[in-house]
Amino acid sequence: MIESSPAFHGCFRSVRRSLLLGLAAAASPSWAQPASPDSLKAAVDGAHRSAANRARDRWRHPFETLRFFGIEPQHQVIEIAPGGGWYTEILAPYLQARGGLHAAHYARDDTLEYRRKGRAAFEAKLAAAPAIYGRVKVGVLPVGSSFPDIRIVGGADLVLTFRNVHNWIADGHLDETLRAFHGVLKPGGVLGVEEHRAPAGASLGKMIESGYVTEDFLIERALAAGFRLAARSEINANPLDTKNHPNGVWSLPPTLRGGEVDRARFLAMGESDRFTHRYIKV
Repeated sequence: MIESSPAFHGCFRSVRRSLLLGLAAAASPSWAQPASPDSLKAAVDGAHRSAANRARDRWRHPFETLRFFGIEPQHQVIEIAPGGGWYTEILAPYLQARGGLHAAHYARDDTLEYRRKGRAAFEAKLAAAPAIYGRVKVGVLPVGSSFPDIRIVGGADLVLTFRNVHNWIADGHLDETLRAFHGVLKPGGVLGVEEHRAPAGASLGKMIESGYVTEDFLIERALAAGFRLAARSEINANPLDTKNHPNGVWSLPPTLRGGEVDRARFLAMGESDRFTHRYIKV
């Protein structure tokens, strides 16, 4: 009988481990990437992101914002009103291997042309890069107090919305929309909100006119919908924003609605002062 040495056993284990890893890699879909503690940073720094979007990181702080919301690579996440996909560029690769991203966009047959075009452009972006966006599920924004076509077994871990609350106030359905978020989340699930910040005490009319929302107003409405405020962050604060602009928040970049009027001043001021809240479903 021949005794094998410890070195032999170590070599055998190493070869066996290499073979198993190779088989696992071969069996994985082409879009899958292993999650790691720094994979969120990798998604933020990814070369797939457009140069224009990456240039806004200094104002939008995506890594810090998503960390504050508590996102994990295994989470089921609903991104609300993703627009052209600024945050989708980060969320999709981060969640693709172990979690899931559901984008709630306008309906394809929306009555407004710009919304139909926005949905079509978003879907075209996803289709152009299936290795990154192949697992993103695109659905429709809430109708009333529920999502028409987004169903997640056990509920979503996070619902994320970036600079949308003022639109829902102006359209008169903020309360219903917040109830829809509450309904789609699992117990203890997180609602992450980033919004342009109005001075304390601003009237509802001023919020609608300017696009800036008071923190107290959103906290009040979120509590009424069944959430509790878990934490606030100043990640997206901008003390240079005076908030008294002729075209409201849309005077500032990236919109620059005033054209060349005071353009240099608004560019120097930067993007809006924003509050960032994390709510928990109770």
